[in-house]
Amino acid sequence: MLSHKSVTVLHRALWLLFIVQALASVAVEPPYPYWAGWLPAIAAVALGLAISATARRRVAAEPREAVEVGPPVTGLWSALNSPADRTPSHGTHRFGQTYAIDIVEEDEKRPRPSFAWLWPLVRGNRDFPAFDAPLLAVADATVVHAEDGQRDHLSRNSLPALLYLILIESSVRALAGARRVTGNHLVLDLGDGTYAMYAHLRRGSLAVRAGDRVVAGQELARCGNSGNSTEPHVHFQLMDGPDLDTALGVPFTWTGIGVPANGATFAAAAAAAAPVAESQPSA
Repeated sequence: MLSHKSVTVLHRALWLLFIVQALASVAVEPPYPYWAGWLPAIAAVALGLAISATARRRVAAEPREAVEVGPPVTGLWSALNSPADRTPSHGTHRFGQTYAIDIVEEDEKRPRPSFAWLWPLVRGNRDFPAFDAPLLAVADATVVHAEDGQRDHLSRNSLPALLYLILIESSVRALAGARRVTGNHLVLDLGDGTYAMYAHLRRGSLAVRAGDRVVAGQELARCGNSGNSTEPHVHFQLMDGPDLDTALGVPFTWTGIGVPANGATFAAAAAAAAPVAESQPSA
């Protein structure tokens, strides 16, 4: 029987095969019937549904209590795509995202640019308060993965840019694998089978590397806009393993904050980070 990792790789390979042969058929007559060219896509869809169903069953069969950790930032922030409102919070269990949360920094003196229907199409990252904000260790931990070589792209917060992200960019990134979706990211081993993942880091901002021991509240990197991201923000999640292709999400709660709901603004204190500890069961 294929492992979950192998099935995930096969799923991406089937989509790539379909795309390659579809593009090639424009210039070259394929040596098989037209309908046969759709078989990889049909198999990929079926396999994708099976992967999603398996993930749902695993989450239901292996419930975890919420793990209390410190917040990964300081200052004033707002929550988006929060597990306080729904799970899976990002609409999928893939890549350990069941209980993931996105947060954006708020600054009264320099407010976030509003969504544009047509213009400007894109904005520079420095227009957003979250860009280059320090990201902190949520607990004493060991760094098991850290990369920051991918570029920070421009925002996707206009309607044309958002459509491009949804219809084209997101699909390409998903086919390329988890690291292209998360962009620059790092994974911490908190112990007791719990791992923390920070995504969309700023290129070249890592202050740690794999194998380093870190303490709660220590700066790890800076907030960026790499990967599958509409604007500079922090994507944070807990998982039961370090491999994004096979990990299940683990619910979290932030010390002194809890789990902020969508649209809720919260203040994270500089000294709030705490060693990992078990807390109340998830809903």
